[in-house]
Amino acid sequence: MGNGVIIGLLDTGIWPELQVFNEENLGPIPSRWKGVCESGEHFDGAKACNGKLIDPSGHGTHTSSIAGGSFVDNASCGGLGLGTVRGGAPGARLAMYKVCWRLYGGVCADADVLKAFDEAINDGVDVLSVSLAADIPLYSEVDCRGSIPIGSFHAVARGITVVCAAGNVGPRAETVQNTAPWILTVAASTVDRSFPTPITLGNNHTIIVKQCSQERTQCPQHWCTLKYQTSRFCESFSSDDDWMVGKVVLCFASDYNQSLLDDGISSVIKAGGLGVIVSRSASNYFYSSVTNFPCVQVTYETGTQILYYIRSTSNPQVRLSPSRTHIGKPVSTNVAYFSSRGPSSNAPALLKPDIAAPGVQILAAIPTFDETTNGAFAFLSGTSMATPHVSRIVALLKSLYQDWSPAAIKSAIITTALTAQLSGGPIFAEGEPPKLANPFDFGGGIVNPNNAADPGLVYDMNTDDYVQYLCAMGYSNTDIVQLTEHPISCPSKQPSILDLNLPSITIPSLKKPTVLTRTVTNVGPVNSKYKANIESTSGINIAVKPDT
Repeated sequence: MGNGVIIGLLDTGIWPELQVFNEENLGPIPSRWKGVCESGEHFDGAKACNGKLIDPSGHGTHTSSIAGGSFVDNASCGGLGLGTVRGGAPGARLAMYKVCWRLYGGVCADADVLKAFDEAINDGVDVLSVSLAADIPLYSEVDCRGSIPIGSFHAVARGITVVCAAGNVGPRAETVQNTAPWILTVAASTVDRSFPTPITLGNNHTIIVKQCSQERTQCPQHWCTLKYQTSRFCESFSSDDDWMVGKVVLCFASDYNQSLLDDGISSVIKAGGLGVIVSRSASNYFYSSVTNFPCVQVTYETGTQILYYIRSTSNPQVRLSPSRTHIGKPVSTNVAYFSSRGPSSNAPALLKPDIAAPGVQILAAIPTFDETTNGAFAFLSGTSMATPHVSRIVALLKSLYQDWSPAAIKSAIITTALTAQLSGGPIFAEGEPPKLANPFDFGGGIVNPNNAADPGLVYDMNTDDYVQYLCAMGYSNTDIVQLTEHPISCPSKQPSILDLNLPSITIPSLKKPTVLTRTVTNVGPVNSKYKANIESTSGINIAVKPDT
C-alpha cells in the first residue's frame, strides 16, 4: 500500500480538507522527512496539513488523490462510478509543491518548477509525480530553459524516480514531451469501463455518445428544441445570446483550450439554455461538468450528423438522457486519442513514451467549498491523470525494494507491461483512423503493476550513463556541466546512443549491420537462468550473444 513512501507532486496545489486526504491508520511521519507545510494565500499550513498531506486548483487535487488518496466510501460523480475510491498507494504520504498559478489562463513558471525540484530533493521525497508538459518543439536536455529535464536530472541523481506526463497533443507523431532518458514518461490509455449517454433525435434516431454530465434535460415531455447557430463556435458564446433560451444547443469546439470551452458552456447556462452538445475532434478527451448541467460530447462526425438532422426539419427536437455506468463485459483498453506519440523529436533513438497507464474518465477528488461532505469527485482525462497511476506503482515498488535505483524501477515497469488485451486481443491506438498500437504509442505497453514487482532482470543505469548519453548527443562539455553542475569530460571518441542501457532498443536508420550492448542485472532468485527469446520482423535478422 506504499507505507512509509513519500510521493512528491509538482502541480497546481491541493485541497487538503477533503476526506480523501485523511490520515487514518498512517502512523508517524517518516523520520527522514525534512520539509515543512508552508502557508500561503488562502492556505493556513498549520491547520491544513496532517500526517497524510505533509505539504486551489482541481488539477493537483485530482492527481494527488489518484496517487495516494485514502479510502472514501460511496464516492461517485453524480451517481456514476459509485463505489469506494482510493489512491493507488493509500499508505503513502503526499507532498504537494505548488508550481502552477491561475494567471493568463494558467502559468507554470520555470523558476517555480526548479525551486520545487530543489525543495523536494532536500525534503526527502521518494518519487516525484510531474503532471506537467512543456510546449513543443522541445528544448534540449542541456538548455537552461528546460526546467523539467534539469530538475529531474538532479532528482534522479539522488535516487528519486521522476514520473512525467507525455503530453496531450496526439495522435500526431513526434509530439511526445518530457523525453529525457532519466524520466519515466507516461502515455494515456482508456479504462475497461464506460459511461454511455443516449441522445435521441426527433426522428427517433438514438446516438450513444461519451458522457459529460449526469443530468436529464428539463423539457416538456423530455423533448427540447435543438438549435445550431451558424458560424458560432462553442468558445464564442455569450450570456447575452438570447437565442439559446429554453433550447439545447449544438456547437463545434474550435480548438483544445478547455478553459475557453468551459466559459462557452457557462454562457449557455447563464443565457437560459437547457443543455449543450459539444462536437470536437479529440474523440476521447472526456469533459466532466460539475455544474449539474446537461452536457454531452460527440465527435465531429457525430456532430455533423446531428447538424444534418437540424437542417432537414423545421422543428428539430432532442432528448438527452442521463448517463449510465457500463458494467458486465469489460471495454477494450486502447491508447487514448489525445495521448502524445513518439518517436522523440530530440533523440529518435530513445523510445518514448516509456509506458501507458489509465488516463481517460478517471474518477478522483476535486476541490469543494462544502467541508461537511466527503468532497466532490469528477471524471478527468489526460496524461496528467495517467502519470500518478505510474507514480503510485513506483511508490509500491519503492516500499518493497528500497535499494532499487530509479533506472531499475523504470526497467521493471517497462519490461513487464502488457502488449495485448488481457483477453488476448490487440491494443489499438485511437486516431483518424484508429490503428494497431505500437511502441511509439505506448512504449513498453500498458502498465502491469503486479508483474512489475517481479521483473527477473532489470536494465540499470546511474548518472555516469546519462552523462555518456549527453556526450553521445554531441553536447559540449560546457553545455553538459550546466546540467550536471560538476566537471565532466566526454571521451574523444563519441559514444553511441544505441549503447545507452535502456530496456528498449530503437534504431532510427538501419542501413547496415548494427551491434549494440546491454547489461542486465538479476533481481530474481539467486542462480536464476534466463534465455533470450527473439521474435524477428520479416527481413531483419537478430542475434543475442550470449543468449543465456
